[in-house]
Amino acid sequence: MAEFLEHLKVDHTKGLSKEEAIFRGKNYRITILSELLIRLEYATDGKFMDHLTEQVVNRDFDVPPMQVTADEKMLNIATKYFTLSYVKEKPFEGSKIAPEANLKVVLNGTDKFWYYNHPEARNFKGSALSLDDSYGDVALNKGLYSTDGFATIDDSRSLVLDDDGALVKRDAIRVDTYLFIYRRDFGLCLRDYYHLTGYPSLIPRYALGIWWNKTQAYSFEDIKDLVVDFNRNEIPISTICLGDSWHIKDPKEPTKLKTGFTFDAENFPNPANLVEYLHNRGIHLGLNIDPKEGIMPHEEAYKNIVEELGWQQNEVIPFNIFDKKFVKIYFEKLIKPLTDYGTDFYWIDYYDKENILTLRALNYYHFNNSKVDASHRGMILSRNGGYASHRYPVLYSGETYVSWKTLKNLPFYNSCASNIGISWWSHDIGGYKEGIEDGELYVRYVQLGTYSPIFRFACKDGHFYKREPWRWDIKTLSIVKDYCKLRHRLIPYLYAEGYKYSKTGLPLIQPLYYIYPEIYDEPLYRNEYFFGSQLFVCPITNKKDDVMNRAVERIFLPKGVWYDFKTGKKIIGDKRYVLFFKDEDFPVYAKSGAIIPLAQLDENINVTTAPKSLEIHVFPGQSNFYNLYEDDGVTRLHEEGYYINTRIEYNYLANNYTLIIRPTEGKSGIIPALRNYKIRFRNTKNADEVRVLLDQDVMAYKSYVDGPDFIIEINEVNTLKQLTVYCKGQDIEIDAVRLINEDIDSIISDLQIKTSLKEELANIFYSEEDIKTKRIAIKKLRMKGLSSIFIRMFVKLLEVIAEI
Repeated sequence: MAEFLEHLKVDHTKGLSKEEAIFRGKNYRITILSELLIRLEYATDGKFMDHLTEQVVNRDFDVPPMQVTADEKMLNIATKYFTLSYVKEKPFEGSKIAPEANLKVVLNGTDKFWYYNHPEARNFKGSALSLDDSYGDVALNKGLYSTDGFATIDDSRSLVLDDDGALVKRDAIRVDTYLFIYRRDFGLCLRDYYHLTGYPSLIPRYALGIWWNKTQAYSFEDIKDLVVDFNRNEIPISTICLGDSWHIKDPKEPTKLKTGFTFDAENFPNPANLVEYLHNRGIHLGLNIDPKEGIMPHEEAYKNIVEELGWQQNEVIPFNIFDKKFVKIYFEKLIKPLTDYGTDFYWIDYYDKENILTLRALNYYHFNNSKVDASHRGMILSRNGGYASHRYPVLYSGETYVSWKTLKNLPFYNSCASNIGISWWSHDIGGYKEGIEDGELYVRYVQLGTYSPIFRFACKDGHFYKREPWRWDIKTLSIVKDYCKLRHRLIPYLYAEGYKYSKTGLPLIQPLYYIYPEIYDEPLYRNEYFFGSQLFVCPITNKKDDVMNRAVERIFLPKGVWYDFKTGKKIIGDKRYVLFFKDEDFPVYAKSGAIIPLAQLDENINVTTAPKSLEIHVFPGQSNFYNLYEDDGVTRLHEEGYYINTRIEYNYLANNYTLIIRPTEGKSGIIPALRNYKIRFRNTKNADEVRVLLDQDVMAYKSYVDGPDFIIEINEVNTLKQLTVYCKGQDIEIDAVRLINEDIDSIISDLQIKTSLKEELANIFYSEEDIKTKRIAIKKLRMKGLSSIFIRMFVKLLEVIAEI
C-alpha cells in the first residue's frame, strides 16, 4: 500500500521548545513558553512527549525574559506575570491541607496563586460539544477567560500525530498541562493560545451568506424548485446542505441508515450536473457524512475496498478512524469521488458523547483533507471537539428545539465560545424540531442570524416546519426578506472581520462582560455582544407585549456615543435604557465614527464574491479607519499574496469631513478593476460643498439627502487609485438623541382606540406630574371608554418608564 496521506505530514520540529526555556529532572519537565504560558509535565517513568498533538501544533516559542534560582531541592522561576516555585521531583499535586505545597504559581502583583488541580471556580466557561436535544441550556466546558487571571488546558489525553501525520491514541496518560497566567491581559492569553494550538482558519466567503439545511429527501428537481423559490422571492442563498437522504439507503432498513457515500441515482442521476447547476447560480453544496455505521455492500466503491482491506464480500466494513489503512481508503475511495463531482464541503454529522476522540479525529482529517491543494480553502461543518476547535470551521450546534428558550440561550452561548477562541458557530435558524411554528419567533431567529457568525436556516424533514420565508404571511415574509438581504450585504464587513480573526485571533463576537465583568451574572444584559469591530448587538429574545404590539427591551450600551444602525439616531452610552421595538426592528448600534462596508446586491443575488458596487456607511462623531480585506474567497491563493487590503479612512471635524479610499497592500486583479461607490454619511446634514478626487483628477459624482443621511455616489472608480471625498458644512451632524417620547408617541399612534383618547393619553404621559398622579389620570379614562386591557397596558408602561 502507498504511503499514508501525503498532505497530512507534519513538521515535528515545531513540537520542540527552546532548550533555554526547559527545566527538567528525572520525573518532571517544566517549559516556560512565554511570559504568561507554562507547560507542566510529570511522568513516573521519566518519558516525555515532543510529538505534536491534535490540540498542540506549535511549542516553538521565543525564550521569554525570566529570573531563575535553583538548588538541589527547589526551582524558582519568575517572569513579568508569574513566579513559579516547585519542590523538585515531587508530584505536582500537594496534600489536601496544602495543595500548593509542591507546586505554586503566584500571579505577580496580586494575592492570587495557582496550584495543580486548582478548581478554577471563577472561570467564565467556554463552549460545549453541541446543543443537541436541548433548549440551549447546556453545561459549558471550561474556557480561558477567568476573573482569577489564570486558566489551564489539559493535553494529557489528546491524540498524538505520528511520523506519517496520522492520529494515534497515547500509550500512557501522563501529566501534560498548559497554564496561562495572564492577570487581566486576556488578549495576550488568546495570542499565546493560538500560537500553541494554531490560528483560526479563514473561512470561504460563501459561508457568510444564507445557508439552507432542511433534512428532507430532495431530488435534483426539488433543488431546482427550491432555488427558483428563493430567487423569485428575491432572497439570497449561498449554500445548500443536504441531509442524510442524498445517498443510497440500505434496502433492508431505508429509514434507519444514516451512513452512505454514493448518490441515490434515482434522485440525483448525474451529481456533477447538480453541482454545476448550483455553482452557475453562485450556490455551494455541502453533503452530510456520518461514517459511524461503516461501509455497506451497496456502495459503489465497496468491491475495491473489500479487496484492498481483505474483508469477506457482503460484510459491512466497520468504521475505524484509528486504522491508518482504513483512513487512507476512506478518503481516496469514498470522499475523493464526491469531491471530484465538485462538492464544496462536508457536514460531519457524527454525534457520540462517549467517543469525543473519534469526533476530533474526523474533524482533523476531514478539514485537512479539504485543503489538499491551493484551489480549496478548508471548511467543514461539525460538532465541537474541544480545545483547538477554532481550526475547524464551521461548528454545528446540533438539533435544537423550536423555542423562545432556545433562542434566548444562543447569544450567550456564542459569546462564551469566544472565551476559548471560537467564533464560527452555526445554529439552526428557526430551531430544528418540535415546538410551535410561531411567526414572531421565526422573525427574531432570523434577526439574530443576521448578526451571528453563520446564518443557516435549518429544520428536520416535515411539511409543517416552515423555514421557507415565502410560506409565512406577507408581513413576516417582508421582514425576513429584508434581513436576509441585509445579511448578504454585510458579507464584505463580515469577511474583513473574519480575516482579522484569522490573523490576530480577535473573535468576531466579544461579550460585553469583557469590559463589564459583573454583566456575566446579569440576565438582562449578558446576551449583548460586540459584532466585529464596529457594531454592538442587543438581541431580542423575548416575546412582545401583545397589547402594546412592541418588544419591551432593557438594554445597556457601553461607554461612548452610539448610533442606531437602522435609523441613525444617536444614543449616549454607559447608560441603561428601556426601549420599544416593532417586529421589524432589532437593536443594533454602530459606534461613533464607525465605517461599515456593505455590498450592493448583484443581478444574481446569490453571488458572494467581491462586489462591483459597495455602499459604505460612515457614522459621525470621531475620526476612524477601516481595513477592507478581499480575495477570491474560495482558494488558498491569499497565502501567496493574492489579496488586496483597501484602507477606508474617515477624518471628522464638526464643520468638515473627508473620506479616503485607497489600496494599501496586495495585488491587482483580485477585486473589480472599476467599482461603484455609494457613500452614506449617517445622521449627517447636506454638505454645502463637495469635492471628489481620484488621485489628483476631479471625479463626477451625484449627491443627495435620504432622510437623516447625506449620500454621495461615484461610479466606475479605478480601485488601484486613491479616491478622496471632501465635504464641508456647518454643524454637519444631526444632533437629535433618541427620546423615550418618540416610542410612547408611536405606541399610542398604533392603538385601535378613539383619536380623542390618544390625545388625552399623550397629555398625561408628557405632563410633569408624578407617576402616581399619572396612574390615577389613566384609570379615569375608563369613564370615557378606554378599555381595561389598555388601562392595564398604560399603567404597566408608566412603571417601565419609571425605571429609566
